[in-house]
Amino acid sequence: MTSGTSWAIRTAAVFTALAASAGCAAGTGGDARPGTGGRAAGEPSARTTPTTAPARPQGPPGVLPRPGEVGRIPRPADGLPPVISSIPTTRKVVFLTIDDGWEQDPGFLARVRDRRIPITAFVTRDAVEARGTTDPTAQGGRFLGAGKWGYMRDLRDAGAPIENHTLTHPNLPTLGYAGQRAEICGASTVIRRQTGRRPTLLRPPFGNQNSLTRKAAKSCGVDALLLWTATVQPGGKIAYQVPDKKLRPGDVLLMHFRPNLSRDFRILVDKIERRGFELGNLDAYLKAALR
Repeated sequence: MTSGTSWAIRTAAVFTALAASAGCAAGTGGDARPGTGGRAAGEPSARTTPTTAPARPQGPPGVLPRPGEVGRIPRPADGLPPVISSIPTTRKVVFLTIDDGWEQDPGFLARVRDRRIPITAFVTRDAVEARGTTDPTAQGGRFLGAGKWGYMRDLRDAGAPIENHTLTHPNLPTLGYAGQRAEICGASTVIRRQTGRRPTLLRPPFGNQNSLTRKAAKSCGVDALLLWTATVQPGGKIAYQVPDKKLRPGDVLLMHFRPNLSRDFRILVDKIERRGFELGNLDAYLKAALR
């Protein structure tokens, strides 16, 4: 072997090693393509122009109110939190809420996160932790208590506020002030400890409340009690509380963490969008209404 031939072989080996190294580096970024040494044809080397992942959308999910769009919800004269069932707007926007926390379906979480769908979760400690007697309509689910508070933190990270639905889901007006306060404040404490944020909204179980409920809620840091205008049944069917059986601007829809949640939620969202409605960011609309 001549010295010139030996040098050529050594040089080729060096370039082969460098090319392999560059290919591995580009491959770790997820941009390697067959036959391109880890980069697309015509693109500069990854060593000189680092690749970056596409930026995720920023800000809260859902549509936000336009200036002057939202009517004002008066503050009650007694200084206690108002009871709200819908948002005063003429825009074709509705709000999705989901109660209790029994069925912790990963498909539902993925849909909320990946499509940036605005929801507000009103959770009960016993449901999230799968304590005690399971609600009959939640039995038979595949993901009953599967993730517990970790699941709720994942929903929080997907942009869903985690709000108060009491500790044990009692009929609050039957408890008296002290009992109601224990249920509401106790739930707020657990939610703050588990998610890092104290709830500002209360959904009283069954929608039942009285002046003592509102007094107790205020003492626990609650700004408003939120009810609903329509419920969502299995199969994504909307049960209206109005004679014409139609969605109306500002409606608040209530569904539950139940079996087949991911499927039913997909059906519901598709139905809402087909009817020309947008999905609103409840927190932003409430702030505009309670200004």
